[in-house]
Amino acid sequence: MIGDPPQPGPATTPAIAVDVIVTQEAGDWGGNAEWLAERAAIAALAAAYDDDGDAPAELSVVLADDAMVQTLNRDYRGKDKPTNVLSFALTEAAGPEPEPGAPILLGDVILARETVVREAAEQGKPEDDHLTHLVVHGVLHLLGYDHEQDDEAEAMERLETRVLAGLGIPDPYADPSVRPTTSVPPRQQGP
Repeated sequence: MIGDPPQPGPATTPAIAVDVIVTQEAGDWGGNAEWLAERAAIAALAAAYDDDGDAPAELSVVLADDAMVQTLNRDYRGKDKPTNVLSFALTEAAGPEPEPGAPILLGDVILARETVVREAAEQGKPEDDHLTHLVVHGVLHLLGYDHEQDDEAEAMERLETRVLAGLGIPDPYADPSVRPTTSVPPRQQGP
């Protein structure tokens, strides 16, 4: 990891724990990938997480390979192909209420390395910027944002663009032919 991850926003922001996991099968994501993923997740949470009482939040970002994402996409969405990012939200999953003060488990964001690298090259973007964008996009899905309807997509894209601008990344939607292919499985207990 290069440098220290940025701290969450203002003093009123609850504790945010982001666990970044690189699967063994994923190979080398590059020197900054873990730090970039953590930074992107924290930025998205700082911009959009409604904590309802300052409860701490936890989520994981898994840097995986196409094979793992394809398996998850097939098993949970019935689509037997890799996609760039999957989001598995836990916030509406059935289960016991967390203990007072216990962290709220938001879910998992899982990225496919080969797809992310290929898309960045196809779109002429730095891989680090594309990785950051997809983590922000995936975290917003964990928080309930969606892009099924045009108005939802526009709101989500505006928020993504604002978060990314705060991280020094240009608008990924400046070229209207570029849209994320993010997949969001039904809410469940996780993969």
